[in-house]
Amino acid sequence: MTVHLTRVKARLTIHAHRKVRGLLEGEYAALHAGRSMDFNDLREYVRGDDVKDIDWKASARSRTLLVKRYAALRQHTIQLVVSTGRSMAAMHERDVPKRDLAITVAGVIGWLAVRHGDLVAVAWGDADEQHQNPPKRGELPLERNLEAIHDATSVDAGASDVRELIDYVVRTIRRRTVLVIICDDFAIDDVTASSLRRLAVQHEVLFVTVGGVDPTSEEFALDDLRDVDSGQLLPEWVADDDELRQQYADLLVADATTLKRRLEQLGIVHTHVSDHAAAIKGVFDLLEHHRHARRR
Repeated sequence: MTVHLTRVKARLTIHAHRKVRGLLEGEYAALHAGRSMDFNDLREYVRGDDVKDIDWKASARSRTLLVKRYAALRQHTIQLVVSTGRSMAAMHERDVPKRDLAITVAGVIGWLAVRHGDLVAVAWGDADEQHQNPPKRGELPLERNLEAIHDATSVDAGASDVRELIDYVVRTIRRRTVLVIICDDFAIDDVTASSLRRLAVQHEVLFVTVGGVDPTSEEFALDDLRDVDSGQLLPEWVADDDELRQQYADLLVADATTLKRRLEQLGIVHTHVSDHAAAIKGVFDLLEHHRHARRR
């Protein structure tokens, strides 16, 4: 059963199916002359051309020897890299873990790639272990990849460690890809920046961070909120302290600004998503930003 992919398709259809098709048609660049089934144009014959490519009827009409040119088929490998540490099992809204939001992001990008005929691979992991599935084409392999992400992300998983996952990708993924990293918020230190710089040289890197619940929100004043790493309950007064709420909001803004600046310095496009509706728009904006960045 394609449970995860079915949900992704439903959200895409609800939000912006026409825009999805636009991204599908225009996201991947460039026709190159080469052998394929897609006719491109005619040009004059030059020494060394394959005689099989001569268009005899067009040549007779123009009285010039013409050969057919074809659009070479170009397929990409989309490499999804998803953090599955236990912090991704924390809530991003009541009763909905960040894992589900990460799967939505991965599913949208993966499905766009599948519709374009591209290969999709996935790497995932935490501080304890990392894994990957090789590039494959089609919806069924994509569904299995989403299922692998889902099953690996739980409160019993290892601690989240985006740095270790990025290092794993640097060591193991050699083929040039469009590489999409999906994780929760974290600070990029100099060592991680160096690893990301290496990835950006070899791959086209896109970065998506997934937001969690605000423990200071009045919405959760009566809820029992538990830290997934320590297992401890948060004090009830956390949601009743206006000063703490403002300090926490300021901290989130400062951290997001720092992360965005570091990624921009590395030439990596980034978006942050906080709910499923924002995830769809965030992916669209990310792909548009990436496309324009490539043209500059």
